[in-house]
Amino acid sequence: MLEKTPARIVWAVEQLAVAPSDRILEIGCGRGVAAALVCEKVTRGRVVGVDRSQIAIEAAVKRNAEHVATRRINFECVALADARLPEGGLGKIFAINVNLFWIDPRLELPVIRRALAPDGELYLFYEPPRGTRLREAEALMAEKLGEGGFRVTKTLTEESEKSALLGIIAKLRTTSRREK
Repeated sequence: MLEKTPARIVWAVEQLAVAPSDRILEIGCGRGVAAALVCEKVTRGRVVGVDRSQIAIEAAVKRNAEHVATRRINFECVALADARLPEGGLGKIFAINVNLFWIDPRLELPVIRRALAPDGELYLFYEPPRGTRLREAEALMAEKLGEGGFRVTKTLTEESEKSALLGIIAKLRTTSRREK
């Protein structure tokens, strides 16, 4: 029996507008569901997925075995704060339902700043529980991102079957790109 891809993941990947040559990082890749959708579109680029859970990484590798074999994707079991990423080499970095960005991303945002290409974008997607005030969540993340050297360029919302979906797209502030 094929499992149905959650609407939040399909929506998030659609918002990425993946191009064949994109170099993309997924933060908190879990079992590799979004990574599989991204890899279908990346034919000349490269995808990296990081997650702190070894069990999730093993499942992601299994799910994406064909893409791993062709070296289109690489999965690493590592906390984002400890990840060794190519400096300035990633055009898109995304996360789906990774709460650290509205809690305390002080350790992770410098890693993202260094890895993101000067014209690259950070995409954060959430499916907050019903009753969550999206504008308050958006404002909190914009504040945290601003403190970390980013500026929000676009906010996206969509109604799903279960709840509202929130997407935040941010770019580097040019003066803080190489701050450590």
